[in-house]
Amino acid sequence: MENPVLIFGAGDLGVQALDIFRRNQVLVYGLLDDRAELHGKEYGEVSVLGSTDDAGFLNIVGEKCEVFVAIGERTVRERLVQMLNDEKKAMPVNAIHDSAVVSEMSALGHGNLISARVTIGPRSTVGSHCIIQAAAVLDTSVQVGDYVTVGTGALINDRVQIGDGAYIGSGAVIVAGIEIGKNARIGAGSVVIENVPAKATFFGNPAKKI
Repeated sequence: MENPVLIFGAGDLGVQALDIFRRNQVLVYGLLDDRAELHGKEYGEVSVLGSTDDAGFLNIVGEKCEVFVAIGERTVRERLVQMLNDEKKAMPVNAIHDSAVVSEMSALGHGNLISARVTIGPRSTVGSHCIIQAAAVLDTSVQVGDYVTVGTGALINDRVQIGDGAYIGSGAVIVAGIEIGKNARIGAGSVVIENVPAKATFFGNPAKKI
């Protein structure tokens, strides 16, 4: 990546993205966050410059500066991505940790955070603006929609389909061939052995609707 990156979000995800970009020798211009108490805070040599709606910094986004949205709250992430698409014609880049194993036969969209030691198997597809946390495994032919969060150490077996906006908790196991509906939530440590409807919350071993 030749251009520097401006990171939206200076919380834990923002710091995680900063670390990933630095490990990949990508220059980070700075971070933006709406929490005034973080303005001026420095992470190494990189500062929190201002708010996410600061026109002075937004104006640098474009041909010479990339952008990454590192905000966990999905609705806020969606709003910022929409603003960047509509007003700046900018699409967030991917942040992929150098220890992640991403098959050359897989496909990734835009604006994804792929953390340390994540494995994405062949013929798997990940949409856009997803968060795949450390050591999660997406086996062969997994299909992940947009704005999906997969927690640390989750195991997504082959042929699983995960709908847009779904949340998979840390350490969850999704057995082969299962479908997780749009905006569904899977509790941490759950073992999912049946399809999960849209907007449903499943928890336990075996996971049941709650």
